[in-house]
Amino acid sequence: MSEGSRVRGSDITRLLAAWAGSTIALWVADALLPNMYADTPWAWVAVALVSGLVGLFLRPVLVELSARIGWIAVLLVALVGQAVVMYVAMDLVPGVHASFGTAVIASWITAAVGTLISWMATAGTDDGFVSSIGRRGGRVKPVADPDVDGVLFVQMDGVAFPVLRWAVQAGGVPTIRRWLASGDYQLREWTPQLPCTTPASQLGLLHGTVDRVPAFRWYDRELGRVLVANRPADARIIEDRATDGRGLLAEDGVSISNLFSGDADRSLMTMSRTEAKRGSTQTRRTFAWFLATPSGFARSLSRTVAEVVKERWQARRQVRRDLDPRVHRGWTFAALRAVTNALLRDLNTALVSEEMRRGTKAIYVDYVDYDEIAHHAGMFRPESLSALEGLDRVLHTLQSLAERAPRRYRIVVLSDHGQSQGRSFADRNDGQDLPALCQELTATEVQAVQKSVEGWGRADSLVEDVSGGGVTGMLSDRAGRRIDKETAVDSEAPGIVVLGSGNLGLFYVPGPSRMSLEELEERWPRLIPGLCANQGIGFVAGLDREGVPWALGADGRHNLADGTVEGVDPLAPFGAHAPRVLARAVLMPEAPDLYLNSDVHPLTLDVAAFEELVGAHGGLGGYQDSAVLLVPTDLAQGLPEHIEGADDLHRQLVGMLEACGQRRSVDSGALDSSRLARKSESGPGSRAERSPQS
Repeated sequence: MSEGSRVRGSDITRLLAAWAGSTIALWVADALLPNMYADTPWAWVAVALVSGLVGLFLRPVLVELSARIGWIAVLLVALVGQAVVMYVAMDLVPGVHASFGTAVIASWITAAVGTLISWMATAGTDDGFVSSIGRRGGRVKPVADPDVDGVLFVQMDGVAFPVLRWAVQAGGVPTIRRWLASGDYQLREWTPQLPCTTPASQLGLLHGTVDRVPAFRWYDRELGRVLVANRPADARIIEDRATDGRGLLAEDGVSISNLFSGDADRSLMTMSRTEAKRGSTQTRRTFAWFLATPSGFARSLSRTVAEVVKERWQARRQVRRDLDPRVHRGWTFAALRAVTNALLRDLNTALVSEEMRRGTKAIYVDYVDYDEIAHHAGMFRPESLSALEGLDRVLHTLQSLAERAPRRYRIVVLSDHGQSQGRSFADRNDGQDLPALCQELTATEVQAVQKSVEGWGRADSLVEDVSGGGVTGMLSDRAGRRIDKETAVDSEAPGIVVLGSGNLGLFYVPGPSRMSLEELEERWPRLIPGLCANQGIGFVAGLDREGVPWALGADGRHNLADGTVEGVDPLAPFGAHAPRVLARAVLMPEAPDLYLNSDVHPLTLDVAAFEELVGAHGGLGGYQDSAVLLVPTDLAQGLPEHIEGADDLHRQLVGMLEACGQRRSVDSGALDSSRLARKSESGPGSRAERSPQS
């Protein structure tokens, strides 16, 4: 009998506890509902037992039907699926009297009471959740090549290396601390490229290139509009420009909750693939199963509500304590936080579990919990560190689930970038934001995009993949419309375009080509001197007439081509790597006419985001360009001393797959031709390229 199918004493204990909990919950429902009663209290013991048996057979049918129909069916299963199971059980047990409507209410009561009892019995741990998802689908089937190790890549979005190292030292992440103390793992730091954003880093990590991604969103001269990386159609364009069919997940891989697919055979809640095939049956099936179980639905509902309550209380606590820096945190963010830190976290874990049970060789999943909260609360604030502790518990869960898989799994943990903290640019400049400053210095009409839409994109990826087409698919449009609204730019309108991407600003003059520094100075003599003199801007970067990249400051300039400095070096506060990564970004054809980077405080390392955020990333300064790599010690052998750029790290990750016996078909060139055809299918004139201008 395999490890995944062996019955353990703890499993029997949990089953008995669940039976007892369901019985107690039914007694409570009997006392509360006048139209529900039994001839003897012992009848409810039988109903609890029968409902468990009925659920084993009926629940998979309901889940499969909902997975194939769509979003509305998933919701119906969540609301009444357990009621159907309960009603059938009540009908089968003699001496029990209840209507279907009463069964619906009773199912909610039993779920709530059962969850409370389960939580008290396990002291709030995730043991029941692990046991539930670990045994979903029955016996684990063997794979054809068990000697090949699987690799699970877990991205802890936005976690800076110094933050994780401090959490390890403080004992806040016991799983990671145990891995490191045992010598089984090594914790390494790597340096993300500029822009220091998820789109550039994930494209590099998954596809081996960071080219053509100058920010989180940018004005694309080829298309004549703004590209936003977390808009599905735009994510597809970005990936199709970059892929060669040999991405990190090209050999029996799956992408879960990412922006890009890594050329995986299957992609779940992945932004670049939701537009191609709206709605994933596998995601809907997992989501429906999760909500159809009493513990799953109650867990999801209770954690979602609790997350909203926590967020509102923590936001008001910051105001009461007059913490600085801080930003307004409203109900919209509370709802987005509840999705990413409760529902999406559990759904990601359930999907990863399913893939490990299948024996999928390479899995890449992105957990955005910490990043989402740190953006609005701050990188070292209690709620952000609590999210980091939650991710540590997820790693413990994944390690437990991996023990039941048909092949050995190596878990590699990494972050795509870090975060820096500080008051926003507008807050530091008496309410004047970057677009207003540019308009003042140029006396020209400015179109601006600087509102943060990152969280909306994450919610959109979930809703898009769970929804189906037609009427049910209409429910997924709200998040997409929100992104479109906040990033709308009229390419025909005169003037300039100013975009904010964390503490990295982008200045564009719409047209087929970039303007040189000299041309900008001739057209707007006050622009560059005024930007450099602003207290919130550390440097401005662009190309001169000869194509030489320069970084300009208030009292000096830095030639990024040969390293010569005139006056005070504007890049000195940003580290020795700053000239290298900045030169690479400025020379990118998609780069703006001007990059603008906020200043950084020498002591507090505060930066100034051009969006309304406390924690930010995108440019240089602070901890945003210090990322995490946590690797099994044997796989860390041969890693270079310094890794700079996600494309460089991609090569190291591919090497880890090779060390585990993977990449044989990729290295031999035996690729699925359909993957290579994606690029030509999405060239100029394709459906994705012809999407409406924003």
